[in-house]
Amino acid sequence: MDAVEKYTTGLQHVGIPTRDMAATTEFWTKLGFNLKGEFKNGEATVKFFEYKGLVIETWEGSDEEANQTVGAINHISLDTTDADALFAEFQNADFNLLNDEVQHLPFWDNGIKFFNIQGPNQEIVEFCEIVK
Repeated sequence: MDAVEKYTTGLQHVGIPTRDMAATTEFWTKLGFNLKGEFKNGEATVKFFEYKGLVIETWEGSDEEANQTVGAINHISLDTTDADALFAEFQNADFNLLNDEVQHLPFWDNGIKFFNIQGPNQEIVEFCEIVK
C-alpha cells in the first residue's frame, strides 16, 4: 500500500503486556535496555525501554491481556508521520480496522495519535505518531 510507504518511517515499538511490572523492569534493564519513558494510562503504568533503536512498550494488564504463552506479543507498532492522513487512507482500503477513529493518549511531551489494524492471524499492527 503506497500510503504506508508515504506515512511510515519504520518500527516504533513492540508492545508486550505484563502481570508484574517490577520484574519486567528488572528484566529489561538487566538486559541493557534503558528506561525511555514512564506514563500512566488510567490505573496502569506504561513503560518504554530502548536498546539500540529497539523499543519495548510494556504495561500491567489483566490475566487475559497479559497472555503468558510463549511468544505472546500484543502488537507491533510502526512509526508514522501523520496518523490522521494514514487513517483516512486505511478507511478506503481493504484492511480490518480495529478503531473507528484515531486514538489519543497523553504519552511523551505532546501525546500520541494511533490506530490499529488486525491481520489474518489475529496479529495487531499499530500505526503511531508521537505528536511533535
